[in-house]
Amino acid sequence: MEKLVVIPTYNERDNISRILHAIFGLKQDFHVLVIDDGSPDGTAAIVKQMMQQFPGELFIEERKGKLGLGTAYIHGFKWATARGYAYIFEMDADFSHNPNDLPRLYDACKNGGADLAVGSRYTKGGGVTNWPANRIALSKGASIYTRIITWMPVKDPTAGFMCYSREVLETINLDQIQFVGYAFQIEMKFAAWKLGFKIKEVPILFQDRTYGVSKMNKGIVKEGILGVLKLRWHSLFKNYRKRVKNTEDVNRESSIVNKAISQ
Repeated sequence: MEKLVVIPTYNERDNISRILHAIFGLKQDFHVLVIDDGSPDGTAAIVKQMMQQFPGELFIEERKGKLGLGTAYIHGFKWATARGYAYIFEMDADFSHNPNDLPRLYDACKNGGADLAVGSRYTKGGGVTNWPANRIALSKGASIYTRIITWMPVKDPTAGFMCYSREVLETINLDQIQFVGYAFQIEMKFAAWKLGFKIKEVPILFQDRTYGVSKMNKGIVKEGILGVLKLRWHSLFKNYRKRVKNTEDVNRESSIVNKAISQ
């Protein structure tokens, strides 16, 4: 019950079996939670069938309708922390994130002093392969834009391949994370950074999907552009840290302190 990989899916029947076999094939005690948003192509049925092969290691949560990437991950994060997992990973189902990099992200948190490890395309040693030039330009432009606006010291702020320590996810008030698409990845890193957690970038080679269809659209891009401006605005003129810090966590700390004083 130490390591859980959260994978959101929508119409990933061509990839889901292969990605799950690749993760379990690492033989490093990774558990996997699939969050499926009512895929009409039968993705959930494939996962349920595979659960018989990997009992106690593979789980699925089904939601009705396509509710967004961000809400899928938040659902998975709450599921994971409620069950006591120490390290929670997020990754795509389409092999754009290489399962072989999971142990490196884990090591960065477990032994490397990171609270949040980011699989980074744009740090030294990272890169992108088989991606069309317009997508590379969009991604790099978004990273530069985000860093300029937010001042966040992360070279790949839009990355979606990460490992969180449980403390990070318990400290962030997940109900206050506002974005569901492209900007979700940015806001989670921004919140962790603002709350004082250490972020470490681990170089990865990102590869474009071979099977299935990309979920990127104009609405997601628009949310990313406007969302970054909104994050910066709130961090300058409103108490962003107070809003995204879990008040239950604060109350728990206060209770521990008061108990210690009374003794």
